[in-house]
Amino acid sequence: MKLISFTQNGIDSFGVIKGDMVVDLTSKFKGITCLSNLLEANQINKARDYCVSAQGDFHLSEIDFLPVIPNPSKIICLAINFKGHVLETGRDMPKYPVTFHRHAQTLTGHKTSLIRPSVSDNLDYEGELAVVLGKRGGNISVENAMDYVAGYTCFNEASIRDWQKHSHLYGMGKNFRGTGAVGPWMVTKDEIPNPENLVLTTLLNGVQMQQVAMDDLIFTIPEMIAYVSQALDWQPGDILVTGTPSGVGLFQKPPRFLRPGDQIEVSITEIGTLLNTVADQLPLEN
Repeated sequence: MKLISFTQNGIDSFGVIKGDMVVDLTSKFKGITCLSNLLEANQINKARDYCVSAQGDFHLSEIDFLPVIPNPSKIICLAINFKGHVLETGRDMPKYPVTFHRHAQTLTGHKTSLIRPSVSDNLDYEGELAVVLGKRGGNISVENAMDYVAGYTCFNEASIRDWQKHSHLYGMGKNFRGTGAVGPWMVTKDEIPNPENLVLTTLLNGVQMQQVAMDDLIFTIPEMIAYVSQALDWQPGDILVTGTPSGVGLFQKPPRFLRPGDQIEVSITEIGTLLNTVADQLPLEN
């Protein structure tokens, strides 16, 4: 099942993809007003049952995509977590997961603009697999970690490379507005029994820049979930972003940073394609 967050006629909603239609689930279940609520209430199966006979409310062309989880309580991202990416950076293989936090206000959805900020022209793409957590849990074992997964989606962890290097803590370069694209939807865990079989491909203006199978991960999804849970309790709707493979723009020769008008596609088998076009930042209101 594909779950989606979207806007239609200015109203934020969530629902299920059925063919090329969206079944709107907003207000269909008492007390559930967003996808995070649905996960917290453990109502995915109820939503699936409802959609068996429900008619689609909107065509996909009639909606604007929101980030799959518009306001997660936390987004934990992994750096240098693919063997090929470690090699292109010239670093040693990490002994522990290299984590950083991304803020929810930086997220954007499918078919929206990735924003190149006014202070830098070093905007880089990073195609990644994102894991959506479905229930609360702390001090989770590796063996039980997959019980906490609700589903999977695509992520473009767009980074401002020069700001990333301002200090050894590179989180600022990972937290510019409009740079964390996520979507287009979440595919529930039952439809992807083995995420290590997934293949990620990133295209820049139709040219392949990245491609990798998830079995190239250094730290597996269960290991990452368990590791973070020793410090922080996972909450329904939290997002784990698993890292990018080799082929990022920073290490092209010469470096290839994103420019206005560029189109980036992050495709993952069994999930779909996240599409974004790059635009320059507009002046901000105070």
